[in-house]
Amino acid sequence: MFDKIKDEKKKIRSIMFDLSDPKNPDLRRNVLLGEVKPERLMTMSNTEMASEELQLRIKALEKAHAGRSAAEEKATTDQFKCDGLRGRRSVTVYHQMQTRSADEPMTTYVTCMNCNHHWKFC
Repeated sequence: MFDKIKDEKKKIRSIMFDLSDPKNPDLRRNVLLGEVKPERLMTMSNTEMASEELQLRIKALEKAHAGRSAAEEKATTDQFKCDGLRGRRSVTVYHQMQTRSADEPMTTYVTCMNCNHHWKFC
């Protein structure tokens, strides 16, 4: 029950912010004219309540990210030896991520394309 009340408080805070946003006069006008009922505000997503300019920016970002796949963001190489293939070189994909502080090396995550074995190293 507390989680539900907590979620509603977040939603009410979000609605109040969107209604008072000077860059979003359309939402306020639509509520005042009755085009958007107050009950509908509780079910609207943040994107629906956003200003036209922000909605266009969100759609552009979604379109840009929709074309990417996880495989495109990973590099392919045969330089790593897979333990699952008893040390033989195989085709692998890898990506690097900074998982610790900036003065530590990046962590490399590797996946063998032959046996789907995963491992990581620094």
